[in-house]
Amino acid sequence: VKNYPNYLIVNLDKLDYCASLKNLETVSKKENYKFIQGDICEPRFIKQLFETEKIDIVLHFAAQTHVDLSFWHALEFTYVNVYGTNVLVAAAYEANVEKFVYASTDEVYGGSIDEEFDESSPKRPTNPYASSKAAAECFVQSYWERYQFPVVITRSSNVYGPHQYPEKVIPKFISLLQQNRKCCIHGSGLQRRNFLYATDVVEAFLTVLKDGKPGEIYNIGTTFEMSIAQLAKELIHLIKKTSSESEMEHWMDYVKDRPTNDLRYPMSSEKMHNLGWRPKVPWKEGIKKTIEWYKENFHNWKNAEKALEPFPVTEPFAQLNIP
Repeated sequence: VKNYPNYLIVNLDKLDYCASLKNLETVSKKENYKFIQGDICEPRFIKQLFETEKIDIVLHFAAQTHVDLSFWHALEFTYVNVYGTNVLVAAAYEANVEKFVYASTDEVYGGSIDEEFDESSPKRPTNPYASSKAAAECFVQSYWERYQFPVVITRSSNVYGPHQYPEKVIPKFISLLQQNRKCCIHGSGLQRRNFLYATDVVEAFLTVLKDGKPGEIYNIGTTFEMSIAQLAKELIHLIKKTSSESEMEHWMDYVKDRPTNDLRYPMSSEKMHNLGWRPKVPWKEGIKKTIEWYKENFHNWKNAEKALEPFPVTEPFAQLNIP
């Protein structure tokens, strides 16, 4: 919104449990920004939106994304992530959109200990969230195969930074420690994750918008990787100002693991590097900014406290009225 005053940005969001309009206050009054509350699973509404707003580019991030939750609410994840994507890509195709970018995830590859995934690696998802994203990819890709509709698919590593709902591991650990509570670590804590700072991911999407080729898939990854146990220790060191191993252990609470928990998602991002993109924000800088932000803004969400439980505490999803 700030860097592209000539673009009118229409932000469509259904304001689910993890959304907060407070996160948008810095742009909400800008002339080239418009917020619309609505649901991608409502075909008539979406069709009308494309007609009235004259949308010409789509960045599709809307999804149920919390892996732990997906084990208990697989149908909801399938409905939102697969059916919702189907509704959106169909409406975009009818509206003759110039480019449709679908934000997928490294999790569609499934876990790997040593094999590095590139864009041609097979999809082997191991949880309902990843399975729903992989299925949605197939629908998006089919519009390229059948109609040559200019779709681009991205698969990114874990994103962290300010404004993220604290159910995700980094803001969750930060918020727990800032409230003098222990980091809850699933299983062994040896699972490793690649973390990308939010502004780097924004740059990647802008690169894909400008130079990404229709019909292609792009990995948006980083070689920076850390185990969940090591992540907890880093955050304890930074927030509790200690390097003592025994004191660090005091702030770590090992709980039972989720039903499946992939060990690693190593990805090659050479295709993105060839477009000129590389991550720029070092971990020390990104994590410092993130810790500072949560000190002041944890209560941007009414139900943020719920997000800090070891496993999801959610209201039962409303019965699905699938057309």
